[in-house]
Amino acid sequence: MTAAMKTFGEASALIASHVAPLEIETVPLSAGAGRVLAADIRAAIPSPRHSVSAMDGYAVRESDIAGGEPVQVAGEARPGAPFAGVLPAGEAVRIFTGAPLPDGADCVIMQEYAQRDADTVRFAAGFGPAKHVRQRGSDFEEGAVLLRRGTRLDAKTLVAAAAADVAEITVHRQPAIAIIATGDELAEPGSAQLAPYAIPDTTSLAIASLAQDAGARVTSRCRAQDDLPALERQAGELLESADIVIVIGGASVGDRDFAKPMFAPHGLALVFDRLAIKPGKPLSFGRIGQALFLGLPGNPVAAFVTWTLFAKPLCHRLSGATDGLRTARLVRADTPLQHKIGRCEYRPATIVGRDDQGREVVHLGPQVHSAQLAPLVGCDGLVRLPGDVKELPLGSMLEFLPFEG
Repeated sequence: MTAAMKTFGEASALIASHVAPLEIETVPLSAGAGRVLAADIRAAIPSPRHSVSAMDGYAVRESDIAGGEPVQVAGEARPGAPFAGVLPAGEAVRIFTGAPLPDGADCVIMQEYAQRDADTVRFAAGFGPAKHVRQRGSDFEEGAVLLRRGTRLDAKTLVAAAAADVAEITVHRQPAIAIIATGDELAEPGSAQLAPYAIPDTTSLAIASLAQDAGARVTSRCRAQDDLPALERQAGELLESADIVIVIGGASVGDRDFAKPMFAPHGLALVFDRLAIKPGKPLSFGRIGQALFLGLPGNPVAAFVTWTLFAKPLCHRLSGATDGLRTARLVRADTPLQHKIGRCEYRPATIVGRDDQGREVVHLGPQVHSAQLAPLVGCDGLVRLPGDVKELPLGSMLEFLPFEG
């Protein structure tokens, strides 16, 4: 008896039940981009470390300059080179942005209000009431949690991690992914033209790029012809260093579809192998010992859809990420849509603007075959068409899953 197709929700829950974050390791902060924190980052020092000037100007004791008379310039303070000692009564210190405020000073007068004459300075009226001082610890105090466990480090969060003055960070190991594309017709891009019936291997290249964007480490990307004994040997080699093995193509039930049979001798235990979505029905998922198995459709749009819906969240969970998982949002369709009742459908969509209420508006082209490449170029994400609705009028609100941001 054939098992029933899994819904999106059922398949997502099954995958999540088989996934736990990978082990923890310590790496230099300089190698932290794209990694996921396994422990909070706390500030080793406050920021700023001292009360500092927020402007170029003169550090003074405000009560000393109330009369408007010239005052002596006692010295200079620069970032990394503070004024030595206590500010003398009735005097000023030339100071630059970011320099520590001299002891005894309580405000900074912007240089635009200063009239310098040799070793004295007079201040024009109207310089207050702002103090132009960033107080010690006003950004964060020593010991403050700057980044939480589960955060994926990017350019913005690396700024915070560096400001915490930590040299090393505790992260989850990156998932190791091996990718194999099957099919006698596949050729490396640039060489398909040399054989009359070859086609460029577009999908494995795209999946490898998406895997790296998701924080994974691609250990292998290869192609194999439809030869089961050779595929079985190659499967064993891929399993030696992979947390996830992704097979592209050969995922259906034809005589030459070997995505699942090639791993049978290695103990493949399937969790599911059919989905009630379009495109992506042949997606399969299982375990091979400690490794995870994912069989993606060979057609580019179908592979892109199933990666976005299932493989990407899988990578994030293995990485220990608790943020950065993109969630669907509602958008408005700019055209009426038709859909065949049955499986829910995910179509590439492009954001084209906002309506008069500020809601995002997307454009979906006509229904396309999952082997077509053009719909992916320039699209911003996927729109979900419910399986039980045949027609959607102009302006329908739909779930939109962005590829980025």
